[in-house]
Amino acid sequence: MLGEKHSLLDDFPELESRINALIEADSTFAADNKKYNALDKEIRTLELNNGPIGDDAMHQLKHQRSVMKDSLYQRIAAAGE
Repeated sequence: MLGEKHSLLDDFPELESRINALIEADSTFAADNKKYNALDKEIRTLELNNGPIGDDAMHQLKHQRSVMKDSLYQRIAAAGE
């Protein structure tokens, strides 16, 4: 869906306490989460404003967001072990 938020807390509400703990304890995770949220916001803004961006460029941004989310999720999962 266009304009849908994909923050970690929106997509994984059951992991909220673990995500917040990582943000507090791990400055690298916090910085990467901030970059991820900024990219997600950029994509949403482009979608909602019919931004001047080609399909290939939009697909690349979404792929980048997916790769970042996978990496962050792996770190969240590892923190729960």
